[in-house]
Order: sequence, then structure tokens, then C-alpha cells
Amino acid sequence: MNEIILIAAAGEANELGRDGDLPWHLPDDFAHFKKATSGHPIIMGRKTFETFPKPLPNRWHLIVTRDRDYAAGHPGCTVVHSLEAALQAVASREKAFVIGGGEIYRQALPHATQIILTRVHGNFEADTFFPELDPKAWELVQSEYHPRDARHEVAFTKQHFRPRP
Repeated sequence: MNEIILIAAAGEANELGRDGDLPWHLPDDFAHFKKATSGHPIIMGRKTFETFPKPLPNRWHLIVTRDRDYAAGHPGCTVVHSLEAALQAVASREKAFVIGGGEIYRQALPHATQIILTRVHGNFEADTFFPELDPKAWELVQSEYHPRDARHEVAFTKQHFRPRP
């Protein structure tokens, strides 16, 4: 495995979502997510997978759950019972993306080779959070601000982090 990339959108207090839903609608960020992850494996927890109306096209879904009886019921979806099993399954791939939720991000953080974080400028009601990034361990290498506009109710900044050498 060359790259394990955490990709997420989080509010100023690391909020990811509430009750299985995002607290914002950011079409340009969705397009960025689609472009980045298309053609690559995506690793997620069961709750995150169940928020999708159907599997995302052109991606191999690896669903992490402790439930030994869980079945995804869709082609292109593989159920695994630990993050380590998911990482082993994608070991021969050039890159894989970890797409949530909060617990999966926490488990994957020590394995990450980069983080693509959309920092949504605001504070939101949430029950799921992105892990706090240690500034001694992670370096911001690129940042691109997107203002609030007619299609985006809040401003956001796309941030790209790499481990510090």
C-alpha cells in the first residue's frame, strides 16, 4: 500500500455529523470528494455506509463492522471486521481513502500517509467528530479557501496535511 488517505469535512470543532447526516450542503466539496476517491477503495464504518442511498459508483467499498452477521448486499462491497482487515485487503492498491465515521478515522489516523480535510467554517450540532490533529505530527502543506456563495451556505477551506518528517 502506498497511500492511506483520510478524507473528511469537519466543522471548526471537528464536527462530522449528527444522526447520520451532514450539517451542511457543499456541492463543490462533494465534487472534490468524488474526483479524489473515484476509482479507489474507500474504507468506512457500517453506520457511514448505511447513510448512502446506494453504493458510490466506481469505488470498492470496504465496510468495517463488529457484527459478524452483517451483509452489505451490494456488488463492489466487502464487509470486514476490523480496520486492520480493511488495510490488509487494500495492501496491493496504490491508494485507499478512509471516509468515516469518527471511530474509523481515529483508528486509521496512525496509518495515514495524508489527510484531505475540508474545514467548514462554523460550529455545528454533532454527535460524531474527526480526531484532533497533533500539529507536531501533521504539517499543513496546502490550503484553499472557498467563500460562502449562492450554492454554499458556509465558507470552507480545503486543507491537505502530510506527516511531519
